[in-house]
Amino acid sequence: MDNKDHHVAKKISFTVSKTFRKYLKRYGREMTLPVSYDTLKHFNFSIPVLDSHGKNTLWESVFYNPSVTDEIHASLKRMYSILKSSGHTQAEEHLYIERIDYCLFGNSKPFRIKIVNVYNEVYDYFYIKVADSSRIFGMELEHLLSPNFMNFLIDGNTLVEEHISGVPGDMFIEHYLQRPEFNPKRIAKEFVKFNERCFIRLLGDMRSYNFIFDITQDFDDVQFKIRSIDFDQQSYEGSKNNYLPQFFKENLVFVELVKKLLNIEVIRQYQQEERSQIILRIKSERQRLRDLRVAAGDDPLSTEPKIKQLATELSAHYNNNPVFLKCTTMPQLMYLHLKELLISNRR
Repeated sequence: MDNKDHHVAKKISFTVSKTFRKYLKRYGREMTLPVSYDTLKHFNFSIPVLDSHGKNTLWESVFYNPSVTDEIHASLKRMYSILKSSGHTQAEEHLYIERIDYCLFGNSKPFRIKIVNVYNEVYDYFYIKVADSSRIFGMELEHLLSPNFMNFLIDGNTLVEEHISGVPGDMFIEHYLQRPEFNPKRIAKEFVKFNERCFIRLLGDMRSYNFIFDITQDFDDVQFKIRSIDFDQQSYEGSKNNYLPQFFKENLVFVELVKKLLNIEVIRQYQQEERSQIILRIKSERQRLRDLRVAAGDDPLSTEPKIKQLATELSAHYNNNPVFLKCTTMPQLMYLHLKELLISNRR
């Protein structure tokens, strides 16, 4: 756990630029929200949240002065209805806030809100975090280039995100991987596709605890989808291998599964399938991706040494293409990388 903490703590947070903020407003991502991240920081005390085995989860339940608790809870219910149902107030009447948790671990120091339906006790979560530009850039790319819909809003330095449900990858390895009803070839196939998807959209640090398995019972088998739950390392690190989940020791069990069950021809087939799907999404979202490039293109979203390192490694990856070496920001590298994907598809 300490290694995990040390790794994530190195990430720098970036403020959202004016041009990027205009883009977010244009596409309905920015609006006035009823409570801010800074407001939630003013809690009176907290107690550790333990898991079912009594272990510390690194989250703490926070409590506020009774004079402001009702107002904060009402604002959070309002925020949830804005996030989920475009602000229809009828949805708020039968909801209550069961718990507000805070996590010092990680870059965004998130608040996790547990909200419950009075009538049936069905609950949901959502998160309130510091608005980090590189994370938002990553979620927007996930929304446009992956099969996954991303629901988030920002207001000033406040970022609100929908909960992404599924089994965390590290928990999947420990409790699910060996289940006899699960077809390991399907798991291996999905890891190959996820690995390809992460590299194409330069999403880094996809260790097993940073992605989830969405498990679906099909009519004759169980299907698996892997999706990220952490976008802090979007186009941030300098090493190209950071954007390939296969190189993290936490994912070794999946790599071994691929080696054992899939031959090179099948692996290439799955990689091409994933590339083809992303190319279709690029074409269908061409205008919005162009707007995103203009809005975030001049934002560094990393340090100069990391940008230079990634530019050098991507240049080498694409047969020493010198155009990459002219890039001065991570979004510029991201779009050249996507352009190379389109070019290679035409060959």
